[in-house]
Amino acid sequence: MPRRLSPTRRELLAGAAAIGLAPAFAGRRVLAASRVLRIAQWAHFVPAYDEWLDKKFAPEWGERNGVTVEIDHLSVHELRRRADTEVATQQGHDLFAFGDSPASYQAYVAPLTDVVTECERRFGNLLGFAHRSAFNPRTKQYFAVPESWAPSPLHYRGDLWGAAGLRPDTWELVRDGARKIREKRNVPAGFGLAIEPDSNVTLRGLLWAFGAAEQDEAGQVAINSPATIEAVKLMSALYKESMIGDVFMWDAGSNNRAFVWGQASIIQNAISAIRSMEKSNPLLARKALLAPPAAGPAGRLTAANVMHCYVLWKFSDKADLAKRFLIDLVAAGETGFRASEFYNLPCFPRAVPDLARKLGAAGAGRKPAPGQPADRYGLLAEAAAWSANPGHPGYVTPAVDETFQRGIIPAMFARAARGDQSPEASVRAAEIEMRRIYDRWSK
Repeated sequence: MPRRLSPTRRELLAGAAAIGLAPAFAGRRVLAASRVLRIAQWAHFVPAYDEWLDKKFAPEWGERNGVTVEIDHLSVHELRRRADTEVATQQGHDLFAFGDSPASYQAYVAPLTDVVTECERRFGNLLGFAHRSAFNPRTKQYFAVPESWAPSPLHYRGDLWGAAGLRPDTWELVRDGARKIREKRNVPAGFGLAIEPDSNVTLRGLLWAFGAAEQDEAGQVAINSPATIEAVKLMSALYKESMIGDVFMWDAGSNNRAFVWGQASIIQNAISAIRSMEKSNPLLARKALLAPPAAGPAGRLTAANVMHCYVLWKFSDKADLAKRFLIDLVAAGETGFRASEFYNLPCFPRAVPDLARKLGAAGAGRKPAPGQPADRYGLLAEAAAWSANPGHPGYVTPAVDETFQRGIIPAMFARAARGDQSPEASVRAAEIEMRRIYDRWSK
């Protein structure tokens, strides 16, 4: 994993006042010195989005505002290394876009409360988990602008699961069906147990489904609970019965590749997986189905797969220009939503009006697989109801961010699944490590 800087916690943005934007919102004139706006962001898993952003939105916006917009796309593996370098050198891009909450960078960014306030005025209140991904309840400031997000539904092979006579509606059914498919067809289940984003997302959902959580609403470590142990036991059984050892070494694209090429009966991922399958393996794509995350004894919930958050570095001298860009990008949400092939859902709901109808129309002209509704993507209209942020039911704090980036939760599940430790011992080890992280950030 990328090496994280060790920021000084006293540098948090305590009580920083929001910068007034009324003149910037009203006018379109840019200071002559502000000729270039530099932006870094992740290389989108749906390349058509980057094509739209780079070749249409950014140049047209730049022409209207009399500036050049330069966008550098970084892989998910490069993002935080580059961010650390820019923080250390105090130079680089003006805006920096992360694929998840950048809570641990709060000491180095300018508050963006004014941008969020303006976007909420125009496009509706932020989704709750987007708010908790970008807001510091102590400083009462937004340290990032959550521009769009991607949910994490189940992708599964309808032919294999149909032959097993099951649907993956609950985690117990996931275990049962995956075992039967592995025994009869030798196709494994594809849930990662590695230090990478998809494993972090899926395994948090499993914790919440059993009534467990990494922290409580007040932000105190809560990982060591009977519910966590039961969740770890279920995943350990699922691994032993239905999975392969590769899952301990997966990266952010491994589950996509396994599913696209028929090497996994089920995965949990953003829709980039099925979109890729539609292009690369269209015959198999006809057999692929989407479903909400599996439910457990305590309910049905999972983490958002992507929370696209922009920060404005303190060292940037383009603050007004950068804020104007963010507001206009949110305003172009519907075009971005379509360019991303419905991957990017709006964090501000009215940025894409009538979302449910538009998602339902995504299947138009496509012959659905048996048992698959014609509006394959229609279920995403309800995705906000079964999505949450890391750290749920609390906020994403620097401690939650570090816990996520270091893969404490996947490592906890992996130790038990491999048999290195008992579930109880592995959960205790995770608690010890998390308390060290939380204590360090509290100071």
